This record gives sequence, structure tokens and C-alpha cells, in this order.
Amino acid sequence: MTAPDRPRILQLVRHAKSSWADPSVADIDRPLSGRGQRGAEALARRLAETDKRPDVVVCSPAKRARQTLATIEGTLSSRVVIRIDPVVYEAGPDELLGALWDLEPTAATVMVIGHNPTLQDLALRLIAPDGSDALTRLRAKFPTGALATLLVPNRWDLLTTASAHLQSLWTPR
Repeated sequence: MTAPDRPRILQLVRHAKSSWADPSVADIDRPLSGRGQRGAEALARRLAETDKRPDVVVCSPAKRARQTLATIEGTLSSRVVIRIDPVVYEAGPDELLGALWDLEPTAATVMVIGHNPTLQDLALRLIAPDGSDALTRLRAKFPTGALATLLVPNRWDLLTTASAHLQSLWTPR
């Protein structure tokens, strides 16, 4: 169990690069491209290097997001709770924030694997401006396959505008 006074960690992952090879494929069914698979593998290596593994992963049902999750799954704890949640695919930042408010209070680190512009909009809303290079880069672009790690308040239901700190922004390139 996590101490109630310790900050939580929110890991926002934009799914890896998807394929546009077949324009007849529905958006939700678009797979990863070759470059996307390589990016997801790089993300898996990055996650393997960190000691902050998520307790909960909330993933979009889109094929490219689920394939990103499948590629990193081997780096996750065997006790991780994985949820495929349509809100991550269908909703905007307000609805996604609402889903985060409903997280288990004991979840110390949560990963969301989703899409732009929702993830970028949510991150920029939550992060307190600090002039850092990472925040400047995130404002400009949240690339496919990228991982934004935010330190957030000690309770998920306290997430609000400017309540988080951007700890890092990792990109697969």
C-alpha cells in the first residue's frame, strides 16, 4: 500500500506510430507500422531501465494502443492491473481526467496509453508551468511512442489544473 502523503506518478504514453498503408481500415483498427513497432520496443527498453513500474495501466481499445501495450507488457509487474477503457479512445481531456479521479487510492503509479490531442491537452492542463525544456518540447509536440512522466498530488481525485510537475519527457528518437 502506498503512503497517502506520497506523490503519485502518472505516465502518459502516446501509442507508437501507426500504419496508414490501408486507407480502408477503420481508425480504431489501424495497427502499428514497422517504425511504430521499433518505437514500442524502444519504450519497453526504457521502461525496463526505470524502477517506476505502473500498478495500473489504462489503455485505449484502439489496435495501435493495444499493440504498444503488448510490446511493453513484459517489462510490467506481474501484479499490474490492465484495463482496456473506451474512454481513452473516445473522450477528450475532461472525461479522461474524470477517469483518473476514479482510480484506486492505493495506485501509486498509473500509465495511460492513448492518443493525441487528448493526452497532450490533458498533460498541458495538469502540469504547472516551470519553463523547463521538457515542458517546452511537450507543448510543441507529444510524439508517437513518447512517455511523459508526471508527479501528481497524493490523491488521484486532487488532480486539477497546474497540480502536476513534469518529471521527464522521453521520446523514442
